[in-house]
Amino acid sequence: MKVIAIVNQKGGTGKSTTTVNLGAGLIRQGKRVLLVDADTQSNLTQMLGWQDTDNLYPNLSTMLDCVINDKQFPVEDGILHHKEGMDLMPSNLELSGVEMSLALSLYSREANLRTYLNEVKRNYDYILIDCAPSLGLLTINALVAADSVLVPVQAHYLSVKGLEQLLRTVSMVQRKLNNKLYIDGILITMVESRTNFSKDIGQVVRDVYGKKITVFQTEIPRGIKAAEMSASGKSIYAFDPKGKIAAAYAELTKEVISHEKSKQRNEKCSKKYQNEILR
Repeated sequence: MKVIAIVNQKGGTGKSTTTVNLGAGLIRQGKRVLLVDADTQSNLTQMLGWQDTDNLYPNLSTMLDCVINDKQFPVEDGILHHKEGMDLMPSNLELSGVEMSLALSLYSREANLRTYLNEVKRNYDYILIDCAPSLGLLTINALVAADSVLVPVQAHYLSVKGLEQLLRTVSMVQRKLNNKLYIDGILITMVESRTNFSKDIGQVVRDVYGKKITVFQTEIPRGIKAAEMSASGKSIYAFDPKGKIAAAYAELTKEVISHEKSKQRNEKCSKKYQNEILR
């Protein structure tokens, strides 16, 4: 079971779109998937077809409030079931109030989301957390709860420039709060294949970060279908199954699964090697 936080403090990089389509791609590979909307703007919830977020109860803020105040809650409470097979823990504006409660919390304020997910994760193979475009306490909670981080980066100069701050935050969480956290990779999104600018930005990301951090081979192209999909309540596979964006997310899904299998093999080999040394 793996928890992936999809993070970038800059808005408009494709976090919610990636969460939906990676989740749907994992479902198509036979995985059980929960999507968690950890953004007060509720973009993920609305993209999956629940537009009236104010009337969604219980929701993520309800669950976090229970954890903060040490209240019992049924594990399935608030989880919505999408017709394509993904489950969703939705959010709404109430989450803003919960972030304030987290700031005032006396105990383990960075670990409340992890406490909640520990109760539900036995039912899933993957949990994907769509994070807010900020590095506030909700995002820190997501990083503490996660096994890994996936960073969507728009093929644009300003988006790439903000990577350093995000990577410093991830490093801080690794050192102080979650030493098992690692970066799955950087995903380049909204690529204009007809412009040299997008290609140049993608190459800059690979040159600057590729030696230390995986940069996914898959790049997500810019396309009107992605914008139209966000208002349809469907993933790209249901909305435009034969399009280039669906093909790109299918390749990304394979990369994510392949990386996980490779990591598990490396850990198994490492443990075997350590045991041989101990003998």
